[in-house]
Amino acid sequence: MPTAPYADAADPSLVLLTVEEAARRLSVGRTTCFALVRSGELESVTVGRLRRIPADAIPAFANSLRTVHRAA
Repeated sequence: MPTAPYADAADPSLVLLTVEEAARRLSVGRTTCFALVRSGELESVTVGRLRRIPADAIPAFANSLRTVHRAA
């Protein structure tokens, strides 16, 4: 049974996402997603030398955007 080299970003069973997968879920570009990670707006963890985004950080980030926009 052949498997894809990369998991589908929409797969709900994923616990940790690559920056590219997180960017697809957020509908933003890879560079924007890296900038969000760098600024600390989007939570990330390191696994060895790899940067990963916890899947639950995506809705947390979206909720933080809602809170900021409600306050404005």
